[in-house]
Amino acid sequence: MKTILVTPRGYAKYGSKAGKRLEALGYEMDVNHTGRPLPKDVFAEKAKRAYGIIAGVDELNEELLRECRHLKAIVKFGVGTDNIDLSVCEELGIKVGRCIGTNSNAVAELTIGMMFAAARHIVSIAMNVKSHGWNKPTGLELFHKKIGIIGFGNIGKHVARIANGIGMEVLIYDVFDAAQDVLAEYNAKQTSVEQILKECDFISIHVPLTQETKDMISIKEFKMMKDTAVLVNAARGGIVNEYALYEALKNKEIYACASDVFTSEPPQREPWIDELLKMDHFIQTAHIASRSVESEINTVNAATDTMIQLLQDQSK
Repeated sequence: MKTILVTPRGYAKYGSKAGKRLEALGYEMDVNHTGRPLPKDVFAEKAKRAYGIIAGVDELNEELLRECRHLKAIVKFGVGTDNIDLSVCEELGIKVGRCIGTNSNAVAELTIGMMFAAARHIVSIAMNVKSHGWNKPTGLELFHKKIGIIGFGNIGKHVARIANGIGMEVLIYDVFDAAQDVLAEYNAKQTSVEQILKECDFISIHVPLTQETKDMISIKEFKMMKDTAVLVNAARGGIVNEYALYEALKNKEIYACASDVFTSEPPQREPWIDELLKMDHFIQTAHIASRSVESEINTVNAATDTMIQLLQDQSK
């Protein structure tokens, strides 16, 4: 029987009904019910037998893809495909799909939440109180501040929508020119990355990790920012150079940073990384931006629909 390998934990929790639609078409579901990511060797052995894969962060590199002789389709349980070698998939005739827009609101809400948390020291204060302290630092408001959104796709637009509701002035950068009616809808002004870095009080990153965006925010960029700037990265690790971030926070070149991603996840144990994680004006969460009940259900349904469509296309 043709097997569909499903690794994301969200599918295991919310996808039983959706999975039956694939079973009804004659596919056998191999769903990861462990509650943890599959070990690389286990994933590799399962992938080699799979006809389709609904993948999370599992790495599908050239070496493994060339051993997946039955594989016809891969669906990313999300948007970013940096863990999938797309050129090799194209060469081998493996169709690749994504779940665009299913978690955009969840990521945007976490992004704005991180801005509040970083600006008002919410995490460090809460931890201090739990340790029987009562520190009361003064923070910053978001109202009437400039927010710079780098990447104006689905998530960036949701961030702009919420920022408008807060009363922020919205500047955006994207590699594509936004239509004037779209800018008007989100009350946004399109500008350059440089202007965003120099002028904005809050900077939010929503671009994919590519060769062009790797280390997009590094030493030079931090020196452009206001010393009262708050940086949020809910996109991908590697877009912000973390050692440069550590130096910028240590030297008070920016006010604070909140990140949901890291180049190595979880972060490696190195002295400077340990110091970064201990800083009160740095917040690090465990790549949870998309993990809301609503977005998981949306993504389960989209992943299933996309897999069915890709397999149908392959059979034509």
